[in-house]
Amino acid sequence: MKVSRQAQTQVSPTAPAAPQSVQNDTTGTPGLPQAPDPKLTEPLFLRPTSTDYSKGKPFFPNPFRDYTSTTYVAARLGNTSQLDDLLRNGKIYLSLSDAVRLALENNYDIAIARINLDIADTDLLRAKAGSSLRGVSTGIVANTLGGTSSTITTGGGPGGTTSGAGGGGAGASGLVLSTNGSGPTPEVLDPVITGALEYQAQDQAQSTPLFSGGLSSIFNHTATYNAQYQQGFLTGTQVTVLYDNGRVTTNNPNSAYTPQFQATFQATVTQHLLQGFGTGINGRFILQAKNDRRITDSAFRQQLLYTVNQVENIYWGLVSAYEDEQAKERALTQSTQLTADNRKQLEIGTLAPLDVVNSDSSVASDKQALIASQTNLEYQQLIMKQAIARNLNDPQLSAAPVIPTDRVGLDRLPEEDMSAEGLVREAYVNNPQIEQAVLNMKNNQITIKAEKNGLLPTVDAYGFYGGSGLAGQTNPACAATLALYGLTTGCPTSSGYGTAAGDTFNNTNPNYAVGLNITIPLRNRSAQADQARSQMELRQSQMRLQQLYTQIRIQVINGQYALTNDRAQVAAAQAARDYAAQSLDAEQKKYRLGASTTANVLQQGRNLATSENTLISSTAAYAKDRAALLQLVSNTLDRYGINIEAAAVGRVSQAPVIPGLTAPTAPAAPKPLSSTPAAPPQ
Repeated sequence: MKVSRQAQTQVSPTAPAAPQSVQNDTTGTPGLPQAPDPKLTEPLFLRPTSTDYSKGKPFFPNPFRDYTSTTYVAARLGNTSQLDDLLRNGKIYLSLSDAVRLALENNYDIAIARINLDIADTDLLRAKAGSSLRGVSTGIVANTLGGTSSTITTGGGPGGTTSGAGGGGAGASGLVLSTNGSGPTPEVLDPVITGALEYQAQDQAQSTPLFSGGLSSIFNHTATYNAQYQQGFLTGTQVTVLYDNGRVTTNNPNSAYTPQFQATFQATVTQHLLQGFGTGINGRFILQAKNDRRITDSAFRQQLLYTVNQVENIYWGLVSAYEDEQAKERALTQSTQLTADNRKQLEIGTLAPLDVVNSDSSVASDKQALIASQTNLEYQQLIMKQAIARNLNDPQLSAAPVIPTDRVGLDRLPEEDMSAEGLVREAYVNNPQIEQAVLNMKNNQITIKAEKNGLLPTVDAYGFYGGSGLAGQTNPACAATLALYGLTTGCPTSSGYGTAAGDTFNNTNPNYAVGLNITIPLRNRSAQADQARSQMELRQSQMRLQQLYTQIRIQVINGQYALTNDRAQVAAAQAARDYAAQSLDAEQKKYRLGASTTANVLQQGRNLATSENTLISSTAAYAKDRAALLQLVSNTLDRYGINIEAAAVGRVSQAPVIPGLTAPTAPAAPKPLSSTPAAPPQ
C-alpha cells in the first residue's frame, strides 16, 4: 500500500508520543493483544537425500540388513555446470540471481548445514529405540569469507547496530541445556535377544572312591543352550522371557540320567509405579527429537536467509569495487589528458613548468589509486567466487574476472510503506529464531516433567511365572548303585528332551512369584538440584524469547529508518556527483579559454572523484540495508521465489527472481544548467 510523501516525513525524536494501544504484547498480559504464533517451517521434514534416516532399515524381508553399515552419500566437491555456463570470452558475467542460485547449490556453509537435517533424523531414530539423544548443531555456519551479515551496516539508520540477526553459532536458544535428557531413564524399546552356547568337558579326580562308585575320576560333559528375550514399553513396562537348556553326560554312577536333559522357562513382567511410569516419561525423547527436527528445519531456513544475505552483501561489494575501478580509470584518463595538453603548452611556451609538475603528480596519484582499486576488485572477485563455487582449482575459472550485471534500483520496497507495527508483526511470524525459541521451550517443559517425576522414589511391581523339566536316559549304573543301599526300585524311566521341554510348560513343576522393589534415596539432593535447574533453564528460555521480541522490534524499525536515510543519502550523493561533473566540465572549458589554471582543474577533478566515491559507497549501503531488511522480516525466500525443498536438496531448477534491480549504466554527461529546479526525489 502506497502512502503519501507527507506520511513518510520523519517525526521529531523529542516530540511526545501520542497515546496508543498495545499492538503486539508478548508478555501474556490479560486483555492485551498478543504476538502472533510463529509460522513453522514447512514442509516437514526437509531432507537433502531420498533416504529417511528416522526410520532405519526395514526388518522384512531381510532382517540381517539391520546389522550392516550405512554409507552416507559422498559430498560433491565440484561446481555445478551452471557456473561454467556463465563463463563467456574468459569472463564470468554474473547477475545477482545467478549468484544466489549458485550459492544455494555450491556454498559450503549451506552444504554443511544441509547435513544437519539428516543428523537430526538419526537422533529421532535413536529416540524411537528408547536411547538418549546425541543432539544436533543448529547454529549458523559462517565460514564464507566477506559479506558479514549484520543487521544494519555502517552508515545505516539511527543507532545502527552490528549485532547479527542470525545468532551465529549459538544454537537454537543460546543456552546449554544440561538437564535436557536427564530424569528417569526410558525403557529400551527395541527388543533384545541374548543367547549363550557352551560346551564344557570336565574330568575331576575323586579323593573318596566310596561316593563315586569306586571310580578314581568322574567326567562331566555339559552342553548349555540358553536364550533370553527382553523388551521395554512406553508405559514403563519391561518384559523378560528366559529359556535355558542343558545336556549333561557323566560316568558318575550316582547320577540317575546319562545323558541328562534339563529345561527351565521363566517370564517376568516389571512395571514402574512411581518413577519412570507412563508414556509421557518414557516417550519424551521421541517428542524432543521431533521438536529438535523442527528446530533443525528452522535453523536451515535461518541458514538460507543468512547466506543469501551474505551473498548479496558480497555482490554489492563487488559492484562497488567494479564501479570504483571504472571511476579511477576515468580519473586517470582525465589527468593523463590534462598532462598531455600541459606538455604541449609547455613546448610552445604558454605554460609554466610548475603546472606540468602538478599535473604529473596528479597522474602518479591517480595511477596509485587505480592500482589499489584494481587490487580491491580482484579480491572482491575472489571473495565472490568462493561464496558461489566449491572448487577454485580450475585455472580458467580462478583467473576469469567476475563482471556484475545488476545494479540496485531506488524503488520503494513494500516493507517501507508498512506501518512499523505491521512490519514487526510480520517479522514475529516469519523469524526462525522465534520459532526455534518456542520449540526449545517445549523441550524445556518436557524436561521439567521428567525431572519432577525423577524426584519420586522407585517402586517397581514385578511378577514372574516359570517351570522346569528333567529327563534323560537311565544310567546303566543306577540299579547297581541302588543295590548298594539295599534298594531294588527307584531308577527313573528313560525319556527324551521332549519330556523335559513339555514339563517346563505344562505346569508340572511351576515357579511363580509377585513382589515390589522399593528404592528411596535419602535426602534426594541430586534429583532436587536437577529439578530446580530445569525450572531455571525454562525461565532463561522465557526471557530469551522476550529478548528476541525486543531485539527484532528494534532491528526492524531501525531497518526502515536505514532505507529512508540511505535513499536520501544516495539522492544527495547523486546531486553532489552531478554538481562536481558540471563544475569540472565548466573548469575545463575555462582552462581551454585560458581563464583557469591547472590547479583549479585538478581540484575539480579530485572533487568529482570524491563525489563518485561517496555515491558508490552510499548506493552500496542502500543495497545492503535493503537486503538486510528482508532478512530481518525473514521473507527473503518468499520474495525471491526460492523453494526451500529444492535448496535442501541442493538442486535449484528455477533461478530466483529478485525485484528492484536495474541494468548498469554509464555516468551521465554533465547537464547544462537550468533555471528550473529538479524535482525532489520520491
